[in-house]
Amino acid sequence: MTPSPAGLIISPCTVLTHDDHERIGFERDAAIVVRDGVVASVTSSARAAELPAAERIDARGQIALPGLVNCHTHAPMVALRGIAEDLPTEEWFNDVVWPVESNLTERDVELGARLACAEMIRGGVTCFADHYFAMDAVAAVVEECGIRAHLGQAYFSSQGAQGREASLEFALRYRGAAGGRITTALAPHAPYTVDDTDLAATAALAREHGLPVHLHASENRDQAEASLARHGVTPIEVLRRTGILDTDVLIAHGSGILDRDLPLLASAAGRTAVATAPRGYLKFAWPTTTPVRALHDLGIPVGLATDGAASNNSLDVWESMALTALIQKSTTGDPRWLTSRQALHHASLQSARAVGLGDRVGSIAPGRRADIILVDLTGPHTQPVHDLAATLVHSARSSDVRTTIVDGRVLMRDRELLTIDVDTVVAELGERMPALLDRSHGRRIQDYST
Repeated sequence: MTPSPAGLIISPCTVLTHDDHERIGFERDAAIVVRDGVVASVTSSARAAELPAAERIDARGQIALPGLVNCHTHAPMVALRGIAEDLPTEEWFNDVVWPVESNLTERDVELGARLACAEMIRGGVTCFADHYFAMDAVAAVVEECGIRAHLGQAYFSSQGAQGREASLEFALRYRGAAGGRITTALAPHAPYTVDDTDLAATAALAREHGLPVHLHASENRDQAEASLARHGVTPIEVLRRTGILDTDVLIAHGSGILDRDLPLLASAAGRTAVATAPRGYLKFAWPTTTPVRALHDLGIPVGLATDGAASNNSLDVWESMALTALIQKSTTGDPRWLTSRQALHHASLQSARAVGLGDRVGSIAPGRRADIILVDLTGPHTQPVHDLAATLVHSARSSDVRTTIVDGRVLMRDRELLTIDVDTVVAELGERMPALLDRSHGRRIQDYST
């Protein structure tokens, strides 16, 4: 009996795999069979040649990886890329970014999100965790362009109860939207902008509705030390006493996590994860980075992230992967940590787990959603290939991604974006820049003071 045609067959290629112990490997001369947006099998290219398929991709000489996950960003902030350069954190927020963000309209957010999604799809990102304002507009862009996203409507305590209520309403309304490609979270901004009462209320809502929480905490060492000096507790201890650590929580940055915080994170009742975005920490000259090794030893997943392009200048998760590996070698004084294979694990399964999707994406295996990227390593900067993992982490670039697939749908083929018209977005965004960048009003959406 002839089997029904597969929706998509990708062959021949080398496929990144995970074994039962979550170690990285590579299966050569392989094929990926996709049915109904799900990986049906990873088989040999010879076997796949005999199978009928509605669509085939010739991936000869390419590497198939799970789509990358950007575990913490503010996608619409690509509209602010480069407006606040070479500034300390406090000036960056108070003098430039928060005054400009007071001008944001929903259309600005939509255009920024559209441009960000184009950048991420071209860079092999198939899922991103977004924490921003006017998130209905971001959800609409995700629905249209085909990417996967974990979305949260950010709020401050200065907004009153309505900020928290809007975050909940958004999370409930969009949970499971876009055919399941959208998942949601409650999104308080941070312990220094959201008070204990609001954090405790958020934790209660998360438990009541089965929602995770995504927030900034212990972003840098200054925040941790200021919290200790003013309140006698670290930001992580604030999360414990308000019940946030009893929920499933994604902590952005954590470069200020102290040794005293580690037992609290290890004993958290909920699923705890941390997102690291190392380029921004270097740019702000923060003295410490996310303690990846200590968190690893506790079994806490650390996902890769870029933060927003206003601070990071790009949404390039490949760069985050390489920088994470290099900075860990430097800060631990151990060239054997992080290895290239470990870095690829952070970029795949650990990042998927960080955003609560570890059972759906993060590996190319039967039953997983078909979020797949194809990487071309034939360029002179990636040749010769002696160690495939090292080549992917330390030599490959985001521009080496040839094809990006989400849920079995091709969003970019041979570097051509199929779901977003970048030229139109850039043209309209440019027209809106004078109004967006005006700071003469003297307003800001918040005051940054750790």
